[in-house]
Amino acid sequence: MSNPVGWFELYVDDIERAKNFYQAIFDTTLERLSDPTDANAEMWAFSSDYENYGAAGALVKMEGFAAGANSTIVYFSCEDCAVEEARVEAAGGKIQQAKMSIGDHGFCTLAIDTEGNMFGLHSNK
Repeated sequence: MSNPVGWFELYVDDIERAKNFYQAIFDTTLERLSDPTDANAEMWAFSSDYENYGAAGALVKMEGFAAGANSTIVYFSCEDCAVEEARVEAAGGKIQQAKMSIGDHGFCTLAIDTEGNMFGLHSNK
C-alpha cells in the first residue's frame, strides 16, 4: 500500500462558508466538481497532483450527512503549519491545539473549521 488514503471528503452544512474558510486558510481556489453519483451533492475540490504523494479531496454538502460528527482527522500538508494556523481564527475557525512538535515527524496544529470539523495541519518545520 503506497498511500493509504486515496481520497477524502469533509462534509459541511454551509458550503459557501466552508469553501470561503478553506480558500482563506490555504490561499487557494477550490474547483467545482460534478456529482458522479447523481446523489444531489455539491462538491468543491482541493487542487491536487495525482502523480505525487498525498490524497485529493473535496468539501461536500449532501442531505443526510451532517458536518462535525465524525472521528477522522484529515491532516493537510504545509510548508510551515504556523502560516496556515495564523489564518484560522480570522477565517472563522478555532485553534484546538497550537503548533506543537511531534518529534521526528515534524509539527502539527489541530483546528476546527466553520462547520465543526476538526482538521490538522502538518509540516516538517
